[in-house]
Amino acid sequence: MTQVKKICCIGAGYVGGPTCAVIALKCPHIQVTIVDLNQNRIDAWNSDELPIYEPGLDEVVKEARGRNLFFSTDVDKGIAEADLIFVSVNTPTKKSGIGAGFAADLKFLQLATRRIAEVATSPKIVVEKSTVPCRTADSMRTILEANHRPGVTFDILSNPEFLAEGTAISDLFAPDRVLIGSLQTNSGKAACAALAEVYGNWVPKDRILTVGLWSSELSKLAANAMLAQRISSINALSAVCEATGANIDEVAYAVGKDTRVGAKFLKASVGFGGSCFQKDILNLVYLAESLHLPEVARYWRAVVEMNEYQKERFSRKVVETLFNTITGKKIAILGWAFKKDTGDTRESPSISIANHFLDEKARITIYDPKVTEEQIWLDLTDEGTKSAEPIKPHISIQKSAEEACKDAEAIVVCTEWDEFKTLDWQKIYDNCPRPAFIFDGRLMLDRAALQKIGFKVTTIGTGDGL
Repeated sequence: MTQVKKICCIGAGYVGGPTCAVIALKCPHIQVTIVDLNQNRIDAWNSDELPIYEPGLDEVVKEARGRNLFFSTDVDKGIAEADLIFVSVNTPTKKSGIGAGFAADLKFLQLATRRIAEVATSPKIVVEKSTVPCRTADSMRTILEANHRPGVTFDILSNPEFLAEGTAISDLFAPDRVLIGSLQTNSGKAACAALAEVYGNWVPKDRILTVGLWSSELSKLAANAMLAQRISSINALSAVCEATGANIDEVAYAVGKDTRVGAKFLKASVGFGGSCFQKDILNLVYLAESLHLPEVARYWRAVVEMNEYQKERFSRKVVETLFNTITGKKIAILGWAFKKDTGDTRESPSISIANHFLDEKARITIYDPKVTEEQIWLDLTDEGTKSAEPIKPHISIQKSAEEACKDAEAIVVCTEWDEFKTLDWQKIYDNCPRPAFIFDGRLMLDRAALQKIGFKVTTIGTGDGL
């Protein structure tokens, strides 16, 4: 069995950065180098202002950085020296070509794999850390075997992450499970044991699951699909609650008490976002279609369609409540990240809602405590592919919630940041025109207290409002 002494992680993003920082912290005897071609990102990892926000991440990085944790743009050096290489690059949904809108775009993963083959001069354990379609390891193995140097061998493992943004560090410290998939050969099992030994420095053995390579790849998609399905299910029921006068929180509480169901992921909201749920479900849809299973594909596609419906329904209700027009009206959006305790905005409901409001010619003010102004503009211009000039007169990004809400005819809460619960809502109300509307897209505000102040409050999943 290979004794892992040096680890290289290709990709310094939301998965590779926190995961390998924790490995370095928990395994001081292992040198961990995180490499990325983006110089600005690596500079940020080496500074006091890390490129991503995650509670507890600063402390982990600062304790291990410079000891046995390093960040570098020298990808080739990292590959050459490592015993084990995590491939943790972006695998977005394809925007064009076969499978556009559903299949994962594996170009970055394939480029990283090719680079490993070209640079490696000694045997390597190559670990899929990115979310990938089932049997991606086949294509990686083909690339490695076609491009490697004579005498160099590779073992491929699947080690999907199951982190929840906002709790990633605590998830890494005490994971529900660590899943490692390998080919069931002597070499594959030995590689699997080597990676398991790394995690074994702090993870109990009964939580380290070793399975076949393809089962591991599919388990990641399956887990996210099942979780997203629960959110879409409770959101579908929220619409029924509004029509019948039932309360979605009460319904979710009652349903969640059934031990066969449980309470997690039964919180109705404006919709789910993040880097995984929608992408992985669409990937599953594409996989089902490619396997000629149209009924399975339609089933999972409905989960995504329900999520889009919830966002559109929420936006439409805002317009209807404001007397069927928001043209020229100032609307404050509180929260831009897809959930609290992260700066990640990928697939955030706030983006869709803002675009709906822009279509209605509203004036929008935005506040989020952790998302940068630069990122908000990137989201509004589809990563800079559209010009910002037409929307600039309609968008204002503020440094505080109070400033964003000043003179707003409607306040729309899209992210469940804790600070929104303790805002001086009386002061905000005093600075709003009448009637003053609040739309709680996260079921987090004290409805009765806000109504006592004078706000007209509409909430997802209640019969007397949204």
